[in-house]
Amino acid sequence: MKKHIEISAKIIKPILFLLDNFKSLGDLIVRFWIANIFFQSGLSKITSWDTTVVLFKYDYHVPFMQPETAAYLGTAAEFILPLLLVLGLGGRLAIFAFFVYNVICVVSFNFLWTPAGSAGLTDHMNWGLLLMLLMFHGSGKYSLDYLIHKKYGYFFKLGKNNEYKWDNAPKSTPKN
Repeated sequence: MKKHIEISAKIIKPILFLLDNFKSLGDLIVRFWIANIFFQSGLSKITSWDTTVVLFKYDYHVPFMQPETAAYLGTAAEFILPLLLVLGLGGRLAIFAFFVYNVICVVSFNFLWTPAGSAGLTDHMNWGLLLMLLMFHGSGKYSLDYLIHKKYGYFFKLGKNNEYKWDNAPKSTPKN
């Protein structure tokens, strides 16, 4: 029995090694793919700004925001978030912001909830799932965050009772 486990381990170990190394490449491909989609959407918004404002006024109903403000913020998000995603800067926080932006897009565009818009809804759901996966395990080795963490270390660690604490926080000295 032990011999079978050793043989299986020898076969599986290189496969797992390859998969571990391809994980970061897969993260990078997903980051580029999603960033390209949203960046292209941002480019289409700035090519005809008047049309964009009209769309935000009559089609995209962003909650709690004036249409023109939503148009500016949405367009800015479609340029800034893809850049952060491609660079791998801001890590899970930037990916979480991108995920929330995707949810706002789905909620704001009622057409997606019609039979004719179901393909677009499916696209947004797939992008959301990919963003969620990136959010769960970070940007990967091919990111600026990885280089920053490798050079400077992590700024906070998981402490007792699964609470985050700052790793390099200054120690307070008791006063006499």
